[in-house]
Amino acid sequence: MPLALAFEALGSGPPVVILHGLFGAGRNWTHIAGALARDHRVYLPDARNHGASPWAESMSYAEMADDVLALLEREQLQRPFVIGHSMGGKTAMALALSHPQTVGGVAVIDIAPQSYADQFSSYVSTMRSFDAAHAAGQHEISQALAEGLGAKAPADFVMQNLRRQYDRFDWRLNLLATGLCMHDLCGFPDALRNARYEGPALFVHGAESGYVPPSSLAGIRALFPHAETERIAAAGHWVHADQPAALLCGLRDWLADAAAAAPH
Repeated sequence: MPLALAFEALGSGPPVVILHGLFGAGRNWTHIAGALARDHRVYLPDARNHGASPWAESMSYAEMADDVLALLEREQLQRPFVIGHSMGGKTAMALALSHPQTVGGVAVIDIAPQSYADQFSSYVSTMRSFDAAHAAGQHEISQALAEGLGAKAPADFVMQNLRRQYDRFDWRLNLLATGLCMHDLCGFPDALRNARYEGPALFVHGAESGYVPPSSLAGIRALFPHAETERIAAAGHWVHADQPAALLCGLRDWLADAAAAAPH
């Protein structure tokens, strides 16, 4: 059964839904959403087991796509543009491929419809390995994360999932379910391998990220025949944090072109 996702919405105009990545939340996209909200009604949902949304034992891409579909139906959104980063990008692809009539266009940021090596179970293990509830402060937790994950890991990004309730800390993430579902999260649904989305599609990747290698382009175009691709210089996987202005420019241009080409 689909979950009722928590979300924020801002602006007015044609609807845009932005889906965040693993360990993220809708609020991570507030800057981009605020800029797009000048011309659009922008929705920022939290995925299941993330942020303020409900928790569940499973989190397949089919289930997460159905969660978003339920949000579109509940808010009566007509063929919104759906933008997704990383895990959110795979959810956006799953939604467009399984329910193409509900999506006006899909923009996928730094991810491809393929399986990846598991880089994130260690994050879950590290977050679960110490007692955040009895930590003396955020600095102690940040230090423990840095030591457990290594200097190159985005400990500050992971720390955004920390919340304080009264005199105790805990995580907004459902760490147990996320860890158990990591195989699904690193993959892509086999059931969608023969699907097609014929609408407008944009695939953006960071030049310094390895998530969308040239070898992935054939697979992208097999599922999204009208896909455009864009490479953003000096950006890694977190394109929206590394080069927000360049990403915003690309999204605005694509949204304008896709809206102009839509049937009226």
